[in-house]
Amino acid sequence: MFIKKIAIDLGTTYTLVFLPGKGIIINEPSVVAYSTSDKKVLAVGDEAKEMLGRTPDTIMAARPLKDGVIADYKTTEAMLRYFINKALGGVRLFRPEVMVAVPAGITSTEKRAVVDATLSAGAKAAYIIKEPIAAAIGANVPIGSASGHMIVDMGGGTSEVAVISLGGIVANTSVRIGGNKIDAAIQEFIRRKYNLAIGERTAEDIKIQVGSALFLDKPLKMEAKGRDMISGLPRMIEVTSNDVTEAVQDELIGIVGAVKDVLYKTPPELSADVMDKGMVLSGGTSLLRNMDKLLSQATGIPAYNAEDGLLCVAKGTGIALDNLEAYKRSILATK
Repeated sequence: MFIKKIAIDLGTTYTLVFLPGKGIIINEPSVVAYSTSDKKVLAVGDEAKEMLGRTPDTIMAARPLKDGVIADYKTTEAMLRYFINKALGGVRLFRPEVMVAVPAGITSTEKRAVVDATLSAGAKAAYIIKEPIAAAIGANVPIGSASGHMIVDMGGGTSEVAVISLGGIVANTSVRIGGNKIDAAIQEFIRRKYNLAIGERTAEDIKIQVGSALFLDKPLKMEAKGRDMISGLPRMIEVTSNDVTEAVQDELIGIVGAVKDVLYKTPPELSADVMDKGMVLSGGTSLLRNMDKLLSQATGIPAYNAEDGLLCVAKGTGIALDNLEAYKRSILATK
């Protein structure tokens, strides 16, 4: 019987959809725009992100996930339905099997909400996999071996740190710090230092174009537009990479603290393995300039960016779904 399988990396900022055999077919923002009067969904993904911060009173554009978990159940369900339908095309005979990657630190109630939303969105069966395991599989880490592998998956809402051995998580921690908190810190810093209010998207552009986890000898520069806090008029300023580094110190300290916490909880034998192999970094926030150097300096352990770090969780979820039997112990709830 022909059963479609879909793997979804349900992220706070971006949702990626992976079809075994086809690879990643959807990579769109986790944003839904709906009418405030009748809650009718008007746009999802790229189209909805264009509306962020630009909507009239009658339309609301929002992210239904906060810190990696469902904040708005109905909107998340609508978003999942949209992505499942887009992945499978219009006409389909069978309901698909869907596997969703979730943060390792979520509660059983939050897990249940993801399973229920996936089933309501049209799945025949819903499986849950923890993001660090999915990220490790996607980064080609041999998680089944009897040796310790450390993965640091830094996304939009959460940063997950885990040491994996024999297909399971031995020590892990999940902090609700990620790209979104970093963007907010940049907004706040520019408001304080330059008296300029900038939007979420401008803060994200600044982070991507000139952001760095460490101070640079030759700072990068770019121009940013916003609203002057005193006159209320539009104004343009020059922002440097050192501004961003200063702005995001607290968030970076939180991520470094999570890595140290997991190392502290790791059994000595596995700590030795991690020292030898280093830690693998994945997720969008790992692409911040010098993030690997910062973690190496702070812990004394080599840090490497995974190939295609942004796509690791989605790829790993797809591989696990395609080989359910092999990864049975690594996968959580099934229904």
